[in-house]
Amino acid sequence: MSRSTTAWRTGALLAVSAIAIAACGTTGGSDDATGGDDGGGDCAATIAFLGPTTGDAANLGINIVNGAKLALDQYEGDCDVTLTEFDSQGDPTQATPLATDIINNDAVIGVLGPTFSGESDATGPAFAEAGLVTVSGSATNPDLTSNGWATFHRIIGTDAAQAPAVASLLTGELAATQVFVIDDASEYGAGLAAGVEEGLGDSVVGTETIQVGDRDFNTVVTKVTSSDADAVFFGGYYQEAGLLVNQLRSGGFDGPFVAGDGVLDPGFVETAGGDAANNSFLTCPCGPPTAEFGDAYEALSGQAPGTYSAEGFDVMNMFLQGLDAGSTDRAAMLEFINTYDAEGITKHIVFDDKGDIAEVTVYSYPVEDGVLDLSKGTPIEQ
Repeated sequence: MSRSTTAWRTGALLAVSAIAIAACGTTGGSDDATGGDDGGGDCAATIAFLGPTTGDAANLGINIVNGAKLALDQYEGDCDVTLTEFDSQGDPTQATPLATDIINNDAVIGVLGPTFSGESDATGPAFAEAGLVTVSGSATNPDLTSNGWATFHRIIGTDAAQAPAVASLLTGELAATQVFVIDDASEYGAGLAAGVEEGLGDSVVGTETIQVGDRDFNTVVTKVTSSDADAVFFGGYYQEAGLLVNQLRSGGFDGPFVAGDGVLDPGFVETAGGDAANNSFLTCPCGPPTAEFGDAYEALSGQAPGTYSAEGFDVMNMFLQGLDAGSTDRAAMLEFINTYDAEGITKHIVFDDKGDIAEVTVYSYPVEDGVLDLSKGTPIEQ
């Protein structure tokens, strides 16, 4: 997305948590989470999270942070590990100076994130120059791994996989023949929408671009309804998507509303006003969580796992395993991640030479009776 996978593997949560318990442990907090029972150990390291924890897209970042905190909570060992959060609000201009702060903190040996594609693009050169490894569970713009950054990795499929799956969903299961495509001008939203438009070909009857932060979509609604579109695709995030679908329904459009992983959040339904979100289908290269992970996550955070929660868990466990293997500086951790090859709870994690994950499945999540249930994701057939 500017935010994967095969089916989630039952029992993998316990397996991943138990992979390595010899070298490093963790302790806990709110902005900074640390852990371990011994209060001090043979090594100390900091993992930085870069992404939104406030603002319109905060839920997506919080999901990742809570997944990472669960990994820390379950981990045991002799190394004190701190998770430090850097709140970018998903804004590349805010992420850039935060990246400098992260780089200048010598204790940081790895970055969980950046969360979105725009901030990944803005900060990638600096992290690459510093030799500081980043692993994103949510940035999906395909071009990010074509920049030659040896430090950039992601454990989620790109829009190059998601876009054709969305087109297949629209023209296949949803039987749409006239699709209106809208994007929010963000690097993520515009890129995904362009890919969907290409996949739809002659089925596109109109396009429109809005801006992040817009609240009045009357002009867009008029264009959609006058185009005789039988479905709408939106590339962007859940706040604008909720307002947009609400106004589309009020304007008389009752066809399928389809959007990508940036909209896959209960905040979409809440902003839409419940039933207005019905007949929406939200896609993601991320699968439904297992019951085991969901129970553990809810016990720690007080809420059900959301989009990218399990990816946050997997990424943090990768860093913890690196510490177990003796990768206690930036160069060693980068080498460890580059050669990583192990089972996570979301998928088998191994990277190609560009830093992309090898294994990708795209899922569709329906909104029914005013509810988005992340357990109801199904693979999209192409």
